[in-house]
Amino acid sequence: MARGGLRVVIVGAGLGGIAAAIELRRHGFDDIRILEKAPAPGGTWFYNRYPKCACDVPSHLYSFSFAQRRDWSRICSPREEILRYIQGVAHDHGIDEYLVTDTEVSACRWDEAASRWTVSSSDGRVWDADALVVATGQLHKPSVPPLPAADRFGGESFHSSRWPDGFDPRGKRVAVIGTGASGIQFIPALADQAQRLFVFQRTANWFLPRRNRAYPAWLRAAISYLPGLQACRRRYIYHYAEMLTRMIRNPRTLGRIGGAWSATFMRLQLRDPQVRRKAWPNYTFGCKRVLFSSHYLPALQRPNVELVTEPISRLTSGAVVTADGVQREVDAVIYATGFRAIDFMLPMEVVGRGGCRLGEAWAGAPHAHLGITVPGFPSMFLIYGPNTNTSGGSIILYEEAQAAYIRQALEHVVTRGADAVEVRPEVEATSDRKLQARFKGTAWVQCESWYREGGDGRIVANWPGYMREYQRAVTRLDPSEYEFTYAREREPLGA
Repeated sequence: MARGGLRVVIVGAGLGGIAAAIELRRHGFDDIRILEKAPAPGGTWFYNRYPKCACDVPSHLYSFSFAQRRDWSRICSPREEILRYIQGVAHDHGIDEYLVTDTEVSACRWDEAASRWTVSSSDGRVWDADALVVATGQLHKPSVPPLPAADRFGGESFHSSRWPDGFDPRGKRVAVIGTGASGIQFIPALADQAQRLFVFQRTANWFLPRRNRAYPAWLRAAISYLPGLQACRRRYIYHYAEMLTRMIRNPRTLGRIGGAWSATFMRLQLRDPQVRRKAWPNYTFGCKRVLFSSHYLPALQRPNVELVTEPISRLTSGAVVTADGVQREVDAVIYATGFRAIDFMLPMEVVGRGGCRLGEAWAGAPHAHLGITVPGFPSMFLIYGPNTNTSGGSIILYEEAQAAYIRQALEHVVTRGADAVEVRPEVEATSDRKLQARFKGTAWVQCESWYREGGDGRIVANWPGYMREYQRAVTRLDPSEYEFTYAREREPLGA
């Protein structure tokens, strides 16, 4: 059977979906459809457009190994550059022809009689597929807290990942709820323009410096023309990121050094003792995401900014009310409350063998072998699935490795003349047990965070080790870990 005869549907045209499509196309799989709910590819970088939106991973690492570029404007590129890069890579590798945009997938169902996936969109269209790649990732569904009377608020309100083009904070009283990775980027910009800015913080953060200035002309020239410089910078950042992971994995030794570095930086930035008291974290360095900014903490000390740590009790038509009864009148509320990271593709309905729903299989908490395959869901693969997030590196390295692993699985299907491939339940259970055991003693388990879920507080989002370990783990697919099924005579799937 020619590889082109195997049809693949990819859900999501972010970095993971594009990585999978490029990898498959390179190896002869050319019957591909990429279903994307947005009008264009880009994933989270298409939707996030708040002021000063940028990546906190240096661009020479936060980019595909096979599509390096030397004209980034600064070490951590702004959103507009990243989006142009993603769309440019997709175009250069011929992925545009596979894209079906403005298409929200509502359900994926395994047809046991035909050994195929049926993928349905919310507008009623249907696609058949021999293999399903779900590349919706972890950071695409906005999380908005259910604050009492939020629907009564009469001013402007929105989540930071859905920033409206016409929003103008000048002269306004603005409330920002949340102080995570997104909020710390746009809060300094708001502080420059808003008449009054209230920053509502639930949990303080550990910070490390990042000024992110534009490259000077001499450095841009050196990067462009000196052979090997870009590769050297990429290797350096790779090992720097691995060191941050080492600090998180060893909180009593190297983690103390990281915590001291962060504390020194924060103390130098927080000159106001009252703000320092409010903004100081009370948990182990690395347990939650370490944030990078040299502008956020100074912004909190501006005369028009107030950092509020009292819990919010409710909203009124024109104010935010905290648990101490204080009412702060505002014209706009911005939710910088992150994403429902551990929902993954849910609530999209995914039904596997025997009518098993993925939500039921994941009732305790999401899990997958190597973050890629789930028992009971034949020929379904995840990109940026459970336990494949990184606290210190680039998710693109993980996604490239996952794409190559998926390609190997499909090559086995083709060469064996099989209809489907499915990870053995005992293999997935064993790998998950070993994976969770590796979190013991690390900083990740020493507080509550969005990395965790379930009654046992298991880590759902993150990989417990280093980038190099994950890359090594998925370098070669072991066919003994999988079952190959031969349920039917294969026939053309049609147009």
